[in-house]
Amino acid sequence: MQALDDIMVLDLSRVLAGPWSTQILADLGAKVIKVEKPGEGDDTRGWGPPFLTDPETGEAGDAAYYLAANRGKQSITVDISTPEGQEIIRKLAAKADVLVENYKLGGLKKYGLDYDSLHETNPRLIYCSITGFGQTGPYAPRAGYDFLIQAMGGLMSVTGERDDLPGGGPQKSGVAVADVGAGLYAAIAILGALNQRHRSNKGQYIDIALLDVQVFNMANQSLSYLVSGTPPVRMGNGHAVVVPYQGFPTADGTVIIATGNTNQYRKLVTALGLEELAEDPRFLTNPDRVNNRKILIPLIEVETRKMSSNQLYELLESVSVPCGPINNMEDVFNDPQVIARGLRKDLPHPTQGTVPGMATPLRLSDSPVNYDKAPPLLGADTDDILENMLNLNEADREALRSRGII
Repeated sequence: MQALDDIMVLDLSRVLAGPWSTQILADLGAKVIKVEKPGEGDDTRGWGPPFLTDPETGEAGDAAYYLAANRGKQSITVDISTPEGQEIIRKLAAKADVLVENYKLGGLKKYGLDYDSLHETNPRLIYCSITGFGQTGPYAPRAGYDFLIQAMGGLMSVTGERDDLPGGGPQKSGVAVADVGAGLYAAIAILGALNQRHRSNKGQYIDIALLDVQVFNMANQSLSYLVSGTPPVRMGNGHAVVVPYQGFPTADGTVIIATGNTNQYRKLVTALGLEELAEDPRFLTNPDRVNNRKILIPLIEVETRKMSSNQLYELLESVSVPCGPINNMEDVFNDPQVIARGLRKDLPHPTQGTVPGMATPLRLSDSPVNYDKAPPLLGADTDDILENMLNLNEADREALRSRGII
């Protein structure tokens, strides 16, 4: 038994934010039907390299990007621009608990697949729209992409090296954090709406905007501005309000040291042979250390440069000072903790044997995630779903297929 194994999700989304949210629901056991355009499918199937390679023909298959966000789903191909395709979606939506879409503002209304239209036939439907700027406001009609949202939402103003240092300037995150964040909040909102439906027996509309997500996810940085009136600035790997909390140079690299409190700070300087700094009035409290970071950090760096990264890491680990390496992805998946937690999952695949995937961080004791369904091939489940859910026989399906509707 899984947490959502009685829930059906109709997934009309593509790229990352929407598919990320529906993958979470699939991980929790929901039946997720991914609706894709015939012959093309989700844009990310072609976002590579790298691609899967057909073991027999050597031809490129689905991209790694697509594999990252579509585990556990079924795929059907339907041309929703046609009346027949729209009718298929309406019939599936009538049976669904949740629908997720990330079309531009009003994009599905012209097809009769908007919330108001589908709510009439299925009042219990939870309908989640994910857009760049939401359903209201002057920017609502605009397309929104993660890179753009990172810039507009403030993230790039605090990410990157300081402007007064070489290489200084705004940087985007190396992961599409606005998209991923939108997917997370969409899944949370859907779960809340499902719980509300237990009491009201009614569905509802959910409006998720990437810009809303990014501004909210600025967290303490947003509040720093709202309280002080001064916009935070880029600080490289330094922390605005905790010191020392950054990367420190060693004889052969860099080690991250993250002292979250004064006790850890004192352990750090004592382990480095700088006992006098533990009681130095300039560094007694965290605010003292923040105000005097330009004095303190160089003193610590003198000592860290004398050791290799491994030596420094082992020294600080021995006295329980939080620290760690800067890993690339090869390092990550070879890390003993990552291995112990089983964060790589190899999933059965119809043409590859297995394909790699990542374990969800959701660990439920009584309703665990099953890792038994790789991201589906394009249209792999079209016939099965149309036959068993909509009672379309083989002749009906072939007629639709011959016209490019499925």
